[in-house]
Amino acid sequence: MGSVLTLADARFAGKRVLVRVDVNSPLHPSTLAFLDDTRLRAVMPTLQRLANARVIILGHQSRPGRVDFTSMYKHSDRLSRLLGRKITFVPDVCGDLAQDAIRNMGARDMLFLDNVRAHDDEMDMKKADFDTLNESEMVKNLAPLVDAYVSDAFAAAHRNSPTLSGFGQALPCFAGELMAKEISALKMATESPPKPYTVVLGGVKCDDSLDIANNLCSRGVADTIVPVGAVGNLMLWAAGYSIGDGNQAFLRKELGDAFDQTMSLAENLIDKHRDNLLLPLDVAAEINGERVDISVDELPAGGPLYDVGLRTLMQIRPHIIDAGCVLWNGPAGLFENKPFAFGTIEILNQCCESNGFVIIGGGHTSTLVSERKVEHLVNHSSTGGGACLMMLAGRRMPAIEALEMSAELFRDRLGDLDLV
Repeated sequence: MGSVLTLADARFAGKRVLVRVDVNSPLHPSTLAFLDDTRLRAVMPTLQRLANARVIILGHQSRPGRVDFTSMYKHSDRLSRLLGRKITFVPDVCGDLAQDAIRNMGARDMLFLDNVRAHDDEMDMKKADFDTLNESEMVKNLAPLVDAYVSDAFAAAHRNSPTLSGFGQALPCFAGELMAKEISALKMATESPPKPYTVVLGGVKCDDSLDIANNLCSRGVADTIVPVGAVGNLMLWAAGYSIGDGNQAFLRKELGDAFDQTMSLAENLIDKHRDNLLLPLDVAAEINGERVDISVDELPAGGPLYDVGLRTLMQIRPHIIDAGCVLWNGPAGLFENKPFAFGTIEILNQCCESNGFVIIGGGHTSTLVSERKVEHLVNHSSTGGGACLMMLAGRRMPAIEALEMSAELFRDRLGDLDLV
């Protein structure tokens, strides 16, 4: 992965700047009121850094056809309140209304354009290359009106669309504060982590987790891979343990068409990287409505496996506490069910006590960090669920590729463009 331009590389005062954010938020199904505004708060550092620019915000909420597919009016209003300054909502994406509003901006004005996914190009050009995206109506209409583009939508960085990856050829593009932080932390996690490096992978997205494990093991980056949750159960199954018909059926259903390939990958990891794997020693099953810890040598348990056991947590502890770097993504079990939250909470506690650089992947684990108010005890908690998984697995990140391309095209021209 190449280098990108950041907000520290240019001077934006007085300039018109497009800022793509990901403020896609959970909304109440009836009132469409915000249930959580974490993503809105996450882009505050970038907007504050651009306080003296003329800022035009691009964002999306849900997708066409869904109940929570709405205009960005409420997002604009909430962001305005959080920022403590007026943000004008424009009910248009890139038509005459939006273009006129941009042309008529005064000093330090902020606009929030409407839901970009209301424009067909945003949803229909997912497979387009950068040249084609550069010719999209959104890029053609907006790029000539502004001086720069800032990408702060890390949670959508694995997606391809005009507003996410289409401005790289047309404008100097910069990583916002959030995007730059995510790229820095996850790039370190995949390329040059402090050693020893422990990677804890849980949750039910076994295919994504094993892609991460394979990426980090095959390149010799990770020292210890700790599979927990459904990932741990699958790895036990691949290692020859009898996890029970019900648990096998759950994994088959959860993985669907990806089951055979994922199981093959699990077996390959055990065959080629067994010394790097720290498989569970015991698991917690639900039997007659109760939590029962059972050694893996005593499997099958006669019930669903919902957590790791105490011996496993004791085995994991020194690998987390004494690590130079820890990456944790995905819960250790059904943590929504209180008796089976123990493993997940204990792993979080260990991460908070670790002497190493701690990176928490997106999704449930980052939410748990926020809910338990321990953000200050970890070094980086990712805002991107799918994007975080994709980047850790070494998959394509179009929005970041566009930033890299733009850096190559414009890095030596910033002075000519009056941006430095």
